[in-house]
Amino acid sequence: MNDTNRTVVDFARGILLALALYGAGQAIAQQTIYVGGLGGSTQKLFQEKIIPAFKARTGTDVVYIPGNSTDVLAKLNAQRRGQQLNVAIMDDGPMYEAIQSGYCDKLADAPVYADIYETARFGGKAIGVGMIATGIAYNKAAFEKNAWPAPKSWMDLTDPRFKQRFTMSSLTATYGVHTLVMFSRVNGGSEQNIEPGFVAIEKKLVPNVAAFSSSPARLAEMFKDREADIAVWGSSRTYALKKTGFPVEFVYPKEGAVALVTAACPIVQNSSSEQSQAFIQYLLTPEVQQWLSTEGWGPTNRKTKLDGDVAATLPYGADDIRKLVKIDWNAVNQKRAAWVSRWNRTVER
Repeated sequence: MNDTNRTVVDFARGILLALALYGAGQAIAQQTIYVGGLGGSTQKLFQEKIIPAFKARTGTDVVYIPGNSTDVLAKLNAQRRGQQLNVAIMDDGPMYEAIQSGYCDKLADAPVYADIYETARFGGKAIGVGMIATGIAYNKAAFEKNAWPAPKSWMDLTDPRFKQRFTMSSLTATYGVHTLVMFSRVNGGSEQNIEPGFVAIEKKLVPNVAAFSSSPARLAEMFKDREADIAVWGSSRTYALKKTGFPVEFVYPKEGAVALVTAACPIVQNSSSEQSQAFIQYLLTPEVQQWLSTEGWGPTNRKTKLDGDVAATLPYGADDIRKLVKIDWNAVNQKRAAWVSRWNRTVER
């Protein structure tokens, strides 16, 4: 069975299980929407808190179908002739692919959208529900022991002192794309002119790389096992590791950290359009934005209030949002396959 067929079968099983659980009849089906979103602790938050609150408010049931962003996009691709999801929640790269493929419907007008930061807008067919910053994570204890100054710039990652002490994701992962784009921008290029980024990484950064890994768990292990002391990583991952007691710190580089925006869109061919639009709008309310902050997602609604301990761990408020660089994913997605091919030949050999 190929990957596409397996995706269709897995998705169909999820729908059948959901229908069995909800005793699907016609009346109930009209009040049930299907949402594809991230798994793990995010799924738990949705199922235990967000969805019950939404149902209490609107009477609409929500069936949550978990998977990473590429899984959700694969479901949309597999069901292109008849979508069974009503709402998709994905990171910004796959979300832009979904928009370009025509899977996302136009957002209905609603007052809450006036409160959303520009960085979280996707041209009217999706909206950011949470933001993570991609920047530099480093082992503070190791830096103090070696009398190394804290990193301030993306180019600090090329310092020879960090030879075999640095780690990052490959280009197949979002953090890898962010690294390549920022190295290009810092060296005079852009998403449209990626050559300066490749040259800088191939000549200056590769000697410092202890290993490439797209697994957040593996990267955390490398920090804990002292295989690496510095990395390109996300704010939420960094602070999750810090909560365990590990002396890791997160830096917004002076040239800007990269915005990793998790977004939601209503799916076309939608039999429950009104409920789908209402669910997305509900995710943007300050109350739900506070709940999502427990997952390390910075609020996209400027009216959300967070206490000091939580606010310090994620992008929060106008000052932090100004430090974030928004990637041109439309340009990236057009060229990414070619970039990955070159990366595999010249960087991650």
